Amino acid sequence: MEATKNQMDTLKTGTTTVGIVAKDGVVLAADRRASMGHYIASKDVIKIAKIDNHIGMTIAGSVGDAQALIRFLQNHARDYKYDHGHPIPVKSLVTLLSNLLFYYRYYSPFFIQLLVGGVDKKPQLYSVDMVGGVTEEKFAATGSGTTLAIAVLENEYKENLSVKEAAKIAEKAVLTAMKRDSGSGEGVSIAVITKKGFKWLKGGPEE
Repeated sequence: MEATKNQMDTLKTGTTTVGIVAKDGVVLAADRRASMGHYIASKDVIKIAKIDNHIGMTIAGSVGDAQALIRFLQNHARDYKYDHGHPIPVKSLVTLLSNLLFYYRYYSPFFIQLLVGGVDKKPQLYSVDMVGGVTEEKFAATGSGTTLAIAVLENEYKENLSVKEAAKIAEKAVLTAMKRDSGSGEGVSIAVITKKGFKWLKGGPEE
């Protein structure tokens, strides 16, 4: 399927998001700039979404597509908890997301890159592409600042990081990307998910 010019413009929407698995949780971080080509459309965008108290997701790409997916996943997680009496497993939610993206790939594809992090039996991080491809990762980055952020992650990640250590690395990765990537900027949002639940460390909606 050949993308239209408007679709290609959406694909070029800049951002930097990062996810890191720590020994006691998952850290998600993202910049706060929304861009349309070379135009800065907003300087106060939150690109991390709370799906349930034990799952979060970062977004890169089309804002409208991402918002639709967030609402769908939040509703499904709520309904699953009501029907089964316990939260949806992280892997099950990622599988649902993957199947949805795969189904729509030829009809009306979602122009997004996603990182889904969560904690049930253990901390988990998944990278999900626009056609439903899923990989489980220890650390990952998405968006136009990926190559800059991933260099920091490759250099500084190690097994058994604490959440506090992982948060510092995630922030450094996003800030490094912001220095050279014109699609990323305006500060950093950071959220962590542990056994205690989802928590904003910096740049959340209440700030």
